[in-house]
Amino acid sequence: MAEICALVAAAGRSTRAGLPYPKTLFPIQGKPILVRVAELLAPYDLHPTIIVSPDGQEPIRECLDAAGVTSHLVVQPEPCGMGDAVLRFDQSPAFANAEHVLLVWGDVPFIQPETVATVVKVHIEHNNDFTFATRQVDSAYTVVSRDAVGQVTGVAETREQGIAAPQAGERDIGLFIFRKAVVLDVLREELPGKCGKSTDEHGFLYVIGHLAARGLRVKALPVATELDLVSLNNLKDVDSYV
Repeated sequence: MAEICALVAAAGRSTRAGLPYPKTLFPIQGKPILVRVAELLAPYDLHPTIIVSPDGQEPIRECLDAAGVTSHLVVQPEPCGMGDAVLRFDQSPAFANAEHVLLVWGDVPFIQPETVATVVKVHIEHNNDFTFATRQVDSAYTVVSRDAVGQVTGVAETREQGIAAPQAGERDIGLFIFRKAVVLDVLREELPGKCGKSTDEHGFLYVIGHLAARGLRVKALPVATELDLVSLNNLKDVDSYV
């Protein structure tokens, strides 16, 4: 099988969560979210690369060491956006051997192993360039767009579209696998949508539309479960699971 390396985006500052430590270390059912994510990714990569903030580096290292998780920590010096975080994968020892990158947001505690397995299997067997999991929801904070024959044409964040109240639609869950060389090259280009209108940060989801427009193999798989959707933005998001 082609070399798959795991990448976890965990450089958030916990501003909205109001925690004095990285929100990825918040315990869910007695286990920090980041440890849960590392265990989820272990069948594909026993040594995931984790993007961390300067302040979060040591507490994350200590937490992972205590859990027996060996990882490559890469610091994102400033909170410049998810695209910037993904580009920092080139500073990881895993970068050279990676053909495909299995990317997971670091604040999603309940992504199911079956969901990951399906996305990886389809991506490799169909020789895709970019594959991600989705689900139809009543309030879609990210919205997948498709053409008349169901092919993905892009993914947008509702806040960047100026939509006050999210509507029903198909959304991603923070789980992606992609061909490293293709996606990182696009992230390095100066393209429409690269910087958020509301944040001015370098985003990530905009690359999906550009890949699709170039005729590359982009697939969105509507296989996500309700549990896959859970993420920690505010503590109330996980109240019923703690």
